Amino acid sequence: MSRIYFDHNATAPLHPAARAAMIEALETFGNPSSLHDEGRRARQLVEEARDRVAQLVGARREEIVFTSGGTEANNLAVRGLARGRRVVLSPIEHPSVHADGAELLRVDADGRVDLEDLARKVSADTLVSVQLANHEIGVVQDLAAIAAIAHRAGAIVHTDAVQAAGKLAFDVRALGVDALSLSAHKLGGPKGVGALWLRDGLDLAAMIGGGHQERGRRPGTENALGIVGFGAAAAAVELPTPALRDRFEAGAVALGARVPGSGAARVPTTSYVVFDGVEGELLMQALDLEGVAVSTGAACSSGSIEPSPVLRALGYAEGIRVSLGRDSRAADVDRVLALLPSLIARIKRA
Repeated sequence: MSRIYFDHNATAPLHPAARAAMIEALETFGNPSSLHDEGRRARQLVEEARDRVAQLVGARREEIVFTSGGTEANNLAVRGLARGRRVVLSPIEHPSVHADGAELLRVDADGRVDLEDLARKVSADTLVSVQLANHEIGVVQDLAAIAAIAHRAGAIVHTDAVQAAGKLAFDVRALGVDALSLSAHKLGGPKGVGALWLRDGLDLAAMIGGGHQERGRRPGTENALGIVGFGAAAAAVELPTPALRDRFEAGAVALGARVPGSGAARVPTTSYVVFDGVEGELLMQALDLEGVAVSTGAACSSGSIEPSPVLRALGYAEGIRVSLGRDSRAADVDRVLALLPSLIARIKRA
């Protein structure tokens, strides 16, 4: 039987539109910073892609800074904006926004930020960074409320929207944030390219030097081919529904699973399930041998011997993350659910 990819947060295939655009762009090999004809053509492709990424989030093209991915975009935002500011984070953020000495916000049992705690901890010297959608359990935060509270105190707000783009409709102006991170491969683009949206007029310190690219905010020759794929994927986004996620969760709960964050709004494609007495990594490996790709959490934390900080903060043991994509089918969900009882029983017996 064909392999089932239920790890689209990390293993999503290229969208056909992105693949086609990148193949066509292979014929354009100029440096986007060069002034000759080849360079101007490469620059045109980069700027067309910048327009498409900007349109995806309701931004202006000049506010988009291309990066090597979501991790760099998060690092650039937090380190580039936090100069002299206290950093306030939720305890369930992606590792790429963690900062030494950061103050952590309280979250409820589903992972939602405690707004009263936020109001107590922000001031004019604060940078707040809270994900729009969590990378493991998919919980969606009320960013408009978070930004309003932070701005009343004079704080700056960044959100990691890597897991939300392509899954939820949102607009940077409506969210009210000052900076927002994106990653191409989460929405069908290539791996190794991302973007930081930065509110016009906000001063950002570059993390590296040596070039004028991206208005000096991210020096270095642009990954033109990756950027072209990113733009094509952004233009081709079709928002998913939660039907398959709900089908999987109903079956998993019937087998005894618990679903962290299920009491809150979540992205429609991500589910985290915990089976008591079953180590998540062992279940992931067992499914892998059966031709099913799932994960235990963020790919950036793979290989760590520490339990997921997200699950630990919410009081859960490690489970498996199922992230669905445009090629996921009901038959795939049913096949995985049919495999789980024997695999769970085998792990419990071991």
